[in-house]
Amino acid sequence: MRFWKSNIFSLGILVIVLLGGCTFRDEVADRVPVPPGDAEETSEITRVENPKPVIHVLVALCDNESQGIVPVPAHLGNGDDPDGNLYWGAKYGVEAFFFNSSRWDRLPDPGIPAEGILRRLAFRHKKTGAYLIADAYRGRRIKAATIDFLNSAAGNEIREIELDGRKMQTGGGSDVIVYIGHNGLMDFKVDTPAVPVEGGTRDAVVLACLSRKYFRQHLKDTGAKPLLLTSNLMAPEAYILHDALEARLSGESEKETQLRAAAAYAKYQQIGQKAAEGLIVTGW
Repeated sequence: MRFWKSNIFSLGILVIVLLGGCTFRDEVADRVPVPPGDAEETSEITRVENPKPVIHVLVALCDNESQGIVPVPAHLGNGDDPDGNLYWGAKYGVEAFFFNSSRWDRLPDPGIPAEGILRRLAFRHKKTGAYLIADAYRGRRIKAATIDFLNSAAGNEIREIELDGRKMQTGGGSDVIVYIGHNGLMDFKVDTPAVPVEGGTRDAVVLACLSRKYFRQHLKDTGAKPLLLTSNLMAPEAYILHDALEARLSGESEKETQLRAAAAYAKYQQIGQKAAEGLIVTGW
């Protein structure tokens, strides 16, 4: 899908129509059933330094039935089917885009870690050896995905995983924690988790509509650093994260990372660079 307007307002309208874009809380709160929070309990594993940088990506699968979105075609909006999902198996979804990237190697699947997560994938960055672990949450479990993301941003939800014969940590033990999907905070409220005394800090990325507005205070409370947020309606597609990580893993600054992410968005959405820079932002 392509957008041919450089104006952010026009971009937002097209995203709503073509990509099941976000709608606002007062439009959807009464009609969208939201499941109760059922994220896993916080672990008591002590955080340790990972042997290589670990990026943990939590993807709430697009779901026409349970999320506050304008419906997309059925095969893209089935929250129980990762393979065809807009945010996972579709061309610009996390699985498809990173699988087709020349910069990353796919590793053997590490197994599904918890109920409600339909798929887990692992990739290794060819140049730096960094690891990316991506979890596909069932669409109707979007609230659990949001809670898990915020817990991880706060340094909770530390989980151990072994890849390439190396032990490393995900969740609150990761170096970069990422959320991709519909902005569920438009539809429901969650509490900000308590921050561990020795939890450390990590970069946080939220690729969802208006994420700076809705996630800012939660992320401030967790102590996470806002590497990438968004200022308006947008398409949370994987090329944004892909190019941002190329910058970050090369040691580039937050601003340089933001510019690389914005350039990717401008390229794939066919909009102006300045418009993309106003949409994909860094910091508060």
